[in-house]
Amino acid sequence: MEWTVIFYKTEDKHSPVEEWLNAIPKSAKAKIIRNMFLLEELGLTVREPYVKPLGDKLYEVRAKDPNGIYRVIYFAYTGKQFVMLHGFTKKTQKTPPKEIEVAKKRMEEFINE
Repeated sequence: MEWTVIFYKTEDKHSPVEEWLNAIPKSAKAKIIRNMFLLEELGLTVREPYVKPLGDKLYEVRAKDPNGIYRVIYFAYTGKQFVMLHGFTKKTQKTPPKEIEVAKKRMEEFINE
């Protein structure tokens, strides 16, 4: 069975990651989506440069283009699902703690739903 990529949704059914994807340059969006397809096809075997573990069950889908560095933080959930939690444009060497905190909060909400 292949994996499935799903998107975290707020209480009012908005998907912050999908909204963010629609706002970034098309070249970056294409790379992020390609890497999500890799996750669906290859599951947990996908490694750098496409994805990277962040710790605390969180990982990031990675993409870079001439406009910037883009990340989507996600986690693996039961039933072979990857839940995309938070997308952002990376501006520093390390992933900012505030971006990880947003993803952790959304992961907790998703699990407790």
